[in-house]
Amino acid sequence: MDAFAAVNHLVNFLAPAVGVAALTAIFVKLLWRASSRGTSWFKLTLWGSLGGALGLLAALFAFGGDGHMAGYGLLLLGVALPESWVAFGRGA
Repeated sequence: MDAFAAVNHLVNFLAPAVGVAALTAIFVKLLWRASSRGTSWFKLTLWGSLGGALGLLAALFAFGGDGHMAGYGLLLLGVALPESWVAFGRGA
């Protein structure tokens, strides 16, 4: 595998985490405007992406591959926990 293919695999592996984090950040900013006023969309997306990536990595090591429904559950949990912490908890 050459470098371009490796980067392509990495980007495609992390794309669901970034996409779900960005959509979740948009909905947090729209639905809870007053509570998330001091938190930027970028900060929510960044922390959600990192948590989602950790969830995907945990699923990769636990199941030996990606694409399992339990792995997507870990992705959602990994996105939701840091974003809720940053938007509504002590991370704000």
